[in-house]
Amino acid sequence: MTAAAPKQMHLAAHFPGVNNTTVWSDPRSGSQIEFSSFEHLARTAERGLFDFFFLAEGLRLREHKGRIHDLDVVGRPESLTVLSALAAVTDRIGLAATVNTTFNEPYELARRLATLDHLSAGRAAWNAVTSSDAFTGENFRRGGYLDRAETLRAPGSARPGGTPYTRAAEFVATARELWDSWTPEGAPRPVSHRGRHFTVEGEFTVPRSPQGHPVVIQAGDSSEGREFAASAADIVFTRHGTLDAGRAFYADVKGRLAAHGRAPDELKIMPGVTFVLGDTDADAREHAADIRRRQVSPQNAIAALEQVWGRDLSSYDPDGPLPASDPDPGAELVRGRVRQGDPLAIAARWRALSEEKGLSIRQTVIEATGRQSFIGSPATVAALLAEYVAAGAADGFILVPHLTPGGLDDFVDRVVPLLQERGVFRRAYTGSTLRSHLGLAAPVWKG
Repeated sequence: MTAAAPKQMHLAAHFPGVNNTTVWSDPRSGSQIEFSSFEHLARTAERGLFDFFFLAEGLRLREHKGRIHDLDVVGRPESLTVLSALAAVTDRIGLAATVNTTFNEPYELARRLATLDHLSAGRAAWNAVTSSDAFTGENFRRGGYLDRAETLRAPGSARPGGTPYTRAAEFVATARELWDSWTPEGAPRPVSHRGRHFTVEGEFTVPRSPQGHPVVIQAGDSSEGREFAASAADIVFTRHGTLDAGRAFYADVKGRLAAHGRAPDELKIMPGVTFVLGDTDADAREHAADIRRRQVSPQNAIAALEQVWGRDLSSYDPDGPLPASDPDPGAELVRGRVRQGDPLAIAARWRALSEEKGLSIRQTVIEATGRQSFIGSPATVAALLAEYVAAGAADGFILVPHLTPGGLDDFVDRVVPLLQERGVFRRAYTGSTLRSHLGLAAPVWKG
């Protein structure tokens, strides 16, 4: 008997930007606006045979105590414009844009995504995200926003007094109706959609694109988000970067697919992860510790503390102990940032960590908020990545470097060849579209 071939790994590159991963103080840290930065990272990812290049989105600069947050001062260009330009300087790599379903309309966005799919010869992807943030909504004409349940609830999860369809689910479904309104032979057909959130009557202007539908990505960890992914997404972008958490998330989401008539391979689960390489594991650990110190400056340590405690803590010494007082759970010190978890519970964990290890404020923030997923020599990192995929914790990874634009160079030069030697990663692109890279079948035309 011949041994079964190892499961193949998918890789994508996330452009580092306005977050606590990027090391702004590094002399090699480049522009977040200049096209050359986007081009360098995308070309590097394509040289490494990655599936796609991924851009995040920010519709408003975050504020901390009424001032623009330090990590947002560089701004965020509009994703689809950048990716359209990258389509001209790349050949095979997929191009994924994060675009909000709360503050856009299906017809306009479906048209822009179909256009990108044509311009790139079938490489477009859409990370469909939602917003339940009134602060972001102030930038838009209607000003309002939808509550979290309304933006996230998936088909089949009805709530009393409301529709079982959310705006996000209806948005994606409407976009697909528009993409399917042209026959594969190139004939347009009228569109007639009447739903709770959208009414579309007329004809779509863009012929069916090379992929039929651009690839749809979803990022969400709630039960509603997982159900939405199982019903509508091609890729899930998740934060579950540890082996045990990844396996639990993977099993849960894959287990939901059958209820929607889908097979496990029809949805790829790709956690966003960071990496730090060194000539040896010890070198990598030392380098990782230095990166974490540079990611969390004394000023940003206090800002992170204030985000949890909900009050002005500027008088505290970053090298001193955590506040003895409890957080204010209802405080709005930070605007434009989704609060991750209960402040009282977070504070309790941070206190326990600080007391156990004798950590200062800055040291606690460094340890508690670290996102360095894979640390070691190239051989160690390659082995760990392969283990996660083989163990059913992921189908692949979306790598988030800590430097712009050269943060992916070492990974492509030193880790990708080892993955290829293990037989878990491609040695060449075998198709031209993003769907072919991912092993996803073309969508069935439902015109």
